[in-house]
Amino acid sequence: MIKKAEFIKSSQKYKDCPPPHKPEYAFIGRSNVGKSSLINMIADKKSLAKTSATPGKTQLINTFEMDDIWYLADLPGYGFAKAPKGVRGGFNKMIYDYIEFRENLVNVFLLIDSRHEPQKIDLQFMEWLGNKQIPFAIVFTKLDKLTSTQMQKNLNNYKTELLKTWEELPKIFTSSSTSKIGKLEITGYIDSLNEQLKDRFKPY
Repeated sequence: MIKKAEFIKSSQKYKDCPPPHKPEYAFIGRSNVGKSSLINMIADKKSLAKTSATPGKTQLINTFEMDDIWYLADLPGYGFAKAPKGVRGGFNKMIYDYIEFRENLVNVFLLIDSRHEPQKIDLQFMEWLGNKQIPFAIVFTKLDKLTSTQMQKNLNNYKTELLKTWEELPKIFTSSSTSKIGKLEITGYIDSLNEQLKDRFKPY
Protein backbone atom coordinates (compact mmCIF):
# COMPACT_ATOMS: atom_id res chain seq x y z
CA MET A 1 0.00 0.00 0.00
CA ILE A 2 1.25 3.46 -0.90
CA LYS A 3 1.20 5.84 2.06
CA LYS A 4 2.59 8.96 0.41
CA ALA A 5 2.11 10.19 -3.15
CA GLU A 6 3.21 13.61 -4.33
CA PHE A 7 3.24 15.43 -7.65
CA ILE A 8 6.83 16.48 -8.45
CA LYS A 9 6.77 18.22 -11.84
CA SER A 10 5.56 18.31 -15.44
CA SER A 11 8.19 18.04 -18.17
CA GLN A 12 8.17 18.61 -21.91
CA LYS A 13 11.21 16.38 -22.51
CA TYR A 14 12.76 13.41 -20.73
CA LYS A 15 15.84 15.54 -20.03
CA ASP A 16 13.65 17.87 -17.94
CA CYS A 17 12.35 15.06 -15.73
CA PRO A 18 13.58 14.76 -12.11
CA PRO A 19 17.15 13.46 -11.64
CA PRO A 20 17.19 9.70 -12.40
CA HIS A 21 18.14 8.66 -8.87
CA LYS A 22 15.05 6.54 -8.19
CA PRO A 23 13.39 3.68 -10.08
CA GLU A 24 10.69 4.96 -12.42
CA TYR A 25 7.56 3.32 -13.80
CA ALA A 26 5.69 4.83 -16.73
CA PHE A 27 1.96 4.51 -17.41
CA ILE A 28 0.72 4.99 -20.95
CA GLY A 29 -2.24 4.10 -23.14
CA ARG A 30 -4.60 5.40 -25.76
CA SER A 31 -6.76 8.34 -24.76
CA ASN A 32 -9.71 7.62 -22.49
CA VAL A 33 -8.29 4.26 -21.41
CA GLY A 34 -8.71 5.21 -17.75
CA LYS A 35 -5.07 6.05 -17.02
CA SER A 36 -5.63 8.88 -14.56
CA SER A 37 -8.24 6.85 -12.66
CA LEU A 38 -5.83 3.91 -12.44
CA ILE A 39 -2.99 6.12 -11.18
CA ASN A 40 -5.30 7.63 -8.55
CA MET A 41 -6.36 4.13 -7.48
CA ILE A 42 -2.75 2.96 -7.16
CA ALA A 43 -1.80 6.06 -5.17
CA ASP A 44 -4.98 5.90 -3.08
CA LYS A 45 -5.54 9.59 -3.82
CA LYS A 46 -8.68 10.71 -5.63
CA SER A 47 -7.24 13.61 -7.57
CA LEU A 48 -3.50 12.98 -7.80
CA ALA A 49 -3.69 12.61 -11.59
CA LYS A 50 -6.25 14.84 -13.27
CA THR A 51 -9.01 12.91 -15.03
CA SER A 52 -10.67 14.44 -18.05
CA ALA A 53 -13.50 13.68 -20.45
CA THR A 54 -11.43 15.26 -23.22
CA PRO A 55 -9.11 12.75 -24.93
CA GLY A 56 -5.50 13.80 -25.08
CA LYS A 57 -5.63 16.13 -22.07
CA THR A 58 -2.30 14.95 -20.66
CA GLN A 59 0.27 16.65 -22.89
CA LEU A 60 3.35 16.55 -20.66
CA ILE A 61 5.30 13.94 -18.74
CA ASN A 62 3.86 14.23 -15.22
CA THR A 63 6.09 12.77 -12.51
CA PHE A 64 4.87 11.68 -9.08
CA GLU A 65 6.96 10.42 -6.17
CA MET A 66 5.65 7.40 -4.27
CA ASP A 67 6.65 6.76 -0.64
CA ASP A 68 9.92 8.67 -1.30
CA ILE A 69 11.12 5.47 -3.00
CA TRP A 70 10.07 5.49 -6.65
CA TYR A 71 8.73 7.70 -9.42
CA LEU A 72 5.53 7.21 -11.38
CA ALA A 73 5.49 8.88 -14.79
CA ASP A 74 2.11 9.68 -16.33
CA LEU A 75 2.72 9.87 -20.09
CA PRO A 76 0.51 11.53 -22.72
CA GLY A 77 -2.02 9.23 -24.36
CA TYR A 78 -1.20 8.28 -27.91
CA GLY A 79 -3.56 8.11 -30.84
CA PHE A 80 -5.97 10.89 -29.90
CA ALA A 81 -7.54 12.71 -32.84
CA LYS A 82 -8.32 16.20 -31.54
CA ALA A 83 -4.82 17.68 -31.52
CA PRO A 84 -3.44 19.01 -34.84
CA LYS A 85 -1.34 16.50 -36.75
CA GLY A 86 1.94 18.34 -36.20
CA VAL A 87 1.31 18.51 -32.45
CA ARG A 88 0.48 14.80 -32.35
CA GLY A 89 3.81 14.09 -34.01
CA GLY A 90 5.58 16.18 -31.38
CA PHE A 91 3.89 14.25 -28.58
CA ASN A 92 4.89 10.94 -30.13
CA LYS A 93 8.54 11.99 -30.35
CA MET A 94 8.44 13.13 -26.72
CA ILE A 95 6.96 9.77 -25.64
CA TYR A 96 9.36 7.66 -27.68
CA ASP A 97 12.41 9.66 -26.61
CA TYR A 98 11.39 9.39 -22.97
CA ILE A 99 10.87 5.62 -23.13
CA GLU A 100 14.05 4.97 -25.09
CA PHE A 101 16.43 7.28 -23.23
CA ARG A 102 15.12 7.74 -19.67
CA GLU A 103 17.89 5.86 -17.87
CA ASN A 104 16.04 5.03 -14.63
CA LEU A 105 12.90 3.72 -16.38
CA VAL A 106 12.30 0.21 -15.04
CA ASN A 107 9.01 -0.77 -16.65
CA VAL A 108 6.27 0.60 -18.89
CA PHE A 109 2.69 -0.21 -17.94
CA LEU A 110 0.68 -0.22 -21.15
CA LEU A 111 -3.03 0.28 -20.48
CA ILE A 112 -5.58 -1.39 -22.73
CA ASP A 113 -9.37 -0.93 -22.57
CA SER A 114 -10.61 -4.45 -21.87
CA ARG A 115 -13.85 -3.83 -23.78
CA HIS A 116 -12.21 -3.62 -27.20
CA GLU A 117 -10.75 -6.02 -29.72
CA PRO A 118 -6.95 -5.87 -30.21
CA GLN A 119 -6.16 -2.49 -31.74
CA LYS A 120 -3.48 -2.05 -34.39
CA ILE A 121 -2.01 1.04 -32.70
CA ASP A 122 -1.53 -0.85 -29.40
CA LEU A 123 0.02 -3.86 -31.11
CA GLN A 124 2.41 -1.60 -33.05
CA PHE A 125 3.41 0.16 -29.84
CA MET A 126 4.13 -3.19 -28.16
CA GLU A 127 6.19 -4.22 -31.15
CA TRP A 128 8.23 -1.02 -30.86
CA LEU A 129 8.79 -1.67 -27.14
CA GLY A 130 9.92 -5.19 -27.95
CA ASN A 131 12.31 -4.02 -30.67
CA LYS A 132 13.83 -1.52 -28.25
CA GLN A 133 13.96 -4.20 -25.53
CA ILE A 134 11.95 -2.05 -23.12
CA PRO A 135 10.38 -4.11 -20.30
CA PHE A 136 6.62 -3.64 -20.23
CA ALA A 137 3.46 -5.04 -18.70
CA ILE A 138 -0.10 -4.85 -20.01
CA VAL A 139 -2.88 -3.55 -17.75
CA PHE A 140 -6.40 -4.27 -18.97
CA THR A 141 -8.64 -1.51 -17.60
CA LYS A 142 -12.39 -1.04 -16.99
CA LEU A 143 -12.90 -4.63 -15.91
CA ASP A 144 -16.15 -3.60 -14.19
CA LYS A 145 -17.70 -2.75 -17.59
CA LEU A 146 -17.64 -6.41 -18.68
CA THR A 147 -18.96 -9.75 -17.50
CA SER A 148 -16.24 -12.21 -16.49
CA THR A 149 -17.06 -14.28 -19.62
CA GLN A 150 -16.62 -11.28 -21.92
CA MET A 151 -13.41 -10.32 -20.15
CA GLN A 152 -11.96 -13.80 -20.53
CA LYS A 153 -12.91 -13.89 -24.21
CA ASN A 154 -11.29 -10.50 -24.90
CA LEU A 155 -8.19 -11.45 -22.91
CA ASN A 156 -7.83 -14.70 -24.86
CA ASN A 157 -8.22 -12.78 -28.15
CA TYR A 158 -5.37 -10.50 -27.13
CA LYS A 159 -3.13 -13.37 -26.05
CA THR A 160 -3.79 -15.20 -29.33
CA GLU A 161 -2.94 -12.06 -31.32
CA LEU A 162 0.24 -11.42 -29.33
CA LEU A 163 1.47 -14.99 -29.64
CA LYS A 164 1.51 -14.58 -33.41
CA THR A 165 4.63 -12.44 -33.04
CA TRP A 166 5.79 -12.91 -29.41
CA GLU A 167 7.46 -16.04 -28.13
CA GLU A 168 6.48 -15.18 -24.60
CA LEU A 169 3.66 -13.02 -23.27
CA PRO A 170 4.46 -9.95 -21.19
CA LYS A 171 3.21 -9.65 -17.61
CA ILE A 172 -0.57 -9.07 -17.71
CA PHE A 173 -2.77 -7.37 -15.09
CA THR A 174 -6.51 -6.77 -15.04
CA SER A 175 -7.90 -3.72 -13.26
CA SER A 176 -10.90 -1.64 -12.35
CA SER A 177 -10.43 1.73 -10.70
CA THR A 178 -14.07 1.60 -9.61
CA SER A 179 -13.78 -1.64 -7.65
CA LYS A 180 -10.03 -1.36 -6.89
CA ILE A 181 -9.26 -4.60 -8.74
CA GLY A 182 -5.58 -4.92 -9.65
CA LYS A 183 -4.29 -2.37 -7.15
CA LEU A 184 -2.43 -4.82 -4.89
CA GLU A 185 -1.12 -6.86 -7.82
CA ILE A 186 0.34 -3.83 -9.63
CA THR A 187 1.86 -2.22 -6.53
CA GLY A 188 3.17 -5.62 -5.40
CA TYR A 189 4.87 -6.08 -8.77
CA ILE A 190 6.49 -2.64 -8.50
CA ASP A 191 7.63 -3.43 -4.94
CA SER A 192 9.23 -6.68 -6.11
CA LEU A 193 11.10 -4.91 -8.93
CA ASN A 194 12.26 -2.18 -6.52
CA GLU A 195 13.57 -4.87 -4.19
CA GLN A 196 15.56 -6.42 -7.05
CA LEU A 197 16.99 -2.99 -7.94
CA LYS A 198 17.87 -1.78 -4.44
CA ASP A 199 21.61 -2.07 -5.08
CA ARG A 200 21.33 -0.04 -8.28
CA PHE A 201 19.40 2.83 -6.70
CA LYS A 202 21.22 3.61 -3.47
CA PRO A 203 20.20 5.46 -1.45
CA TYR A 204 16.59 5.94 -2.51
